[in-house]
This record gives sequence, C-alpha cells and structure tokens, in this order.
Amino acid sequence: MIARGGAVRYGCAMQRPVGIDLISFHTPAYYLALDTLAGVRGADPAKYHVGIGQDRMSIPPPDQDIVTLAANAAAPLLAKSGTENIGHVLFATESCIDLSKAAALFCHGLLGLPPRCRCVELKEACYAGTAALKLACEVVRNHPDERVLVLASDVARYDLGSPGEPTQGAGAVAMLVSADPRVFAIEPECGFHAEDIMDFWRPTYRTEALVEGKYSTRMYLSTLRSAWEGYKAASGRGLADHARFCFHLPFTKIAFKAFDRLCRFEGIEAPAMEEQEALLSPATWYNRQTGNTYAACLYESLCSLLDTAEEDLSDKRVGMFSYGSGCMAEYYAGRVVPGYRAHLFAAEHKKMLEERTELTYRQYEDIYTYGIPQDGDSHLMAPYRSGPFRLAGLENHKRRYERAE
Repeated sequence: MIARGGAVRYGCAMQRPVGIDLISFHTPAYYLALDTLAGVRGADPAKYHVGIGQDRMSIPPPDQDIVTLAANAAAPLLAKSGTENIGHVLFATESCIDLSKAAALFCHGLLGLPPRCRCVELKEACYAGTAALKLACEVVRNHPDERVLVLASDVARYDLGSPGEPTQGAGAVAMLVSADPRVFAIEPECGFHAEDIMDFWRPTYRTEALVEGKYSTRMYLSTLRSAWEGYKAASGRGLADHARFCFHLPFTKIAFKAFDRLCRFEGIEAPAMEEQEALLSPATWYNRQTGNTYAACLYESLCSLLDTAEEDLSDKRVGMFSYGSGCMAEYYAGRVVPGYRAHLFAAEHKKMLEERTELTYRQYEDIYTYGIPQDGDSHLMAPYRSGPFRLAGLENHKRRYERAE
C-alpha cells in the first residue's frame, strides 16, 4: 500500500527475496590526478583531496562512450552467469548518445543477448540508476524466473576551469537482478521525494553540464530528510537498524555531510570523525579514484563497500540514498547475502584501478577538446586501452562498435 509522505509499505505475505545477484563496475583506463589539475589551476591540492574528497578523475578516450563502458561492465557478469532468462535490459544514463535509439539496444547487440528482451533507456539525472534497479525488482517479483540486466553508465563533463571540473569522471555499473540473489537482497520499504528545481541541468545543445553547486548540495541534504522520514514511516526502522550506508556521491565528502544530517534528524550526536571514517570510507574508495559517475555512482559506492570492507557484511543492512538533480530522491535499504564474497569481482576491480595510465594535463585537455564529427562523414577512431568493447567509428551518422583485440 502507499503511505503518506512518499512512503511505500508492502503487504506481509512472504515473497522470495529479490535483488542484486551480481554486480560489476568499469571505468576508463586513463585518469588525471587532481594534484596535476590543482597545479595548472593554481589551487591548493587540499581543496580537492580534503575539501571534496577526490584524488583522481577518470578520463574516457575518444573510442569509449557510455555504451562501451556499460558493455565492459556487463561482460564479466555474463561470462560468469550466461545470458539465459534475461528478459530486460534497463539502461540508466544522463549522457545520451542518441535522442531516439536506446543505448540499451547497442549493448544488447554487443553482448549477444536473446531477442526476447525489452530494451529501454531511463533518464532522471543521477537517480536513473535507482529507477532502473527498482523497476527491475518489480519485474522479477512478478516473474521470479526472469533476470534483468541493469546498466548505469555516464560521463560527467563540465566546462574547463569551472567549479565542477574537479568532480568530472566516467564509469559504469552493471547489475543482474534476480530472485534469491547472491549478493544484495533489496528490501521493499522506501521513502522518496520529488520537486521541480534547477540545480543541475544539461540542455540538448550542450555537451557540458551546468550546475548551481551550493544550491544542489543544499537540496541533496533537504531531500535526504524527506526521503528518510518517508522510509522510517514505511519501515519503522531507525539509524541503529543500519550497519553501513551508501550515498549518492557527486563528490565523496558529501557522504560525511549526509551521515551527519541523518544523525541530526534522529537527535543523536554524530560519532567521532575516526569512527565515521571507518564506517563510510570503504563505500567511497572507488569513487575517490574515478570521480562522479552520475547514474552509476551510488552503485559504484556499493561495489566499493562490498569489495573493500574488511569485516564480513553478511546479513548486515545497508542504507541506500539516491539523489538526482532536478530533483528526485529516494532512501531504501537492503541486506548483504551470506556468502556474497564468492560472487564479487573485487580482484578484477582492484587490478583495473591499479593498471590505469596517468595523463598529463595536456593529454587531458587534448582528449577533452577532441570533437566527434557531426557532419555524418566516415570517421575511424584510433584504438586506445578501451576494454573488451570500443567505438570503432562513425559512418553516415551511425555509430559503429566492435570487440577490441
């Protein structure tokens, strides 16, 4: 049933658990160290490392886009579990490459998925990843023998020299959603908040986003309260019922601000910073290395928590807060499934991050200003370290993808 205040409560009938059976993320093989950017911009590096909590930002080469990022993230899942019974591909992004064709269909072809498959693209800023995941859960609740592939993929891009520049990034998360999941069982209770605002937007005539940074942060924290109160009304739970938290991370420092606000909402004193670091840092580690990944970043945070937390999180409840500028917010929670570590890709993620190539500032700016031709003529892309799939080129206004050698 629907409760007041944007809260949702489901009936008490026993149902099979539904959630994330497998999860993987992918980020470009190139990055710019924020120390380098600080030197060029004349900024104190502490402004980036401490002020916003970022160390590096991933830079996609010209032959990589949201489709190749998503396909690269999904490939390990499908190699491990096959493509059988995948009836939906839900692609969440705000970095659209085609105003008509869903990016999900490009991935459907690259990944060799069955033709009996619904493929769509979803958009609501960074909230789209949660919208896709929640829709996937409803599909599986109605059809428990079906699996849904959720892809969240984005390239965060701002004007050179703008306040948003150090929060740029790129990456994708792929999730297989099923009944009886092996990694993360999602609980149905949630709280949410919708409000028409202009804190962040990207008109169709721009490739760079526009943002009112302070206003956006203020709305993030304001809607957190509304979503949390809705969740509490639906679930009857409080902070003490949660072992860990994952927050939407446009920059990682906001996780600490958000947790402090939750403590205030509950009328309790926030733990000492050392304790907060131990509680929150495992869920922010990957995002510190990649920058903002928009629709993917909350689930990159979940990957980071599951991969890097030293303690066994089996049967622990993890709170999840999703925020999409514009704005849409939701708070929900899930439980980590016992035995989850056997189904993670932690070693692969660690290797991917460790083997990236650092760019000079000049290389970063050259990639930034590289423009894909808009006239429809044929154009071949030089090969970079792009993972299993790459953008091969364009021909007659059509993007051509291929499996990399």
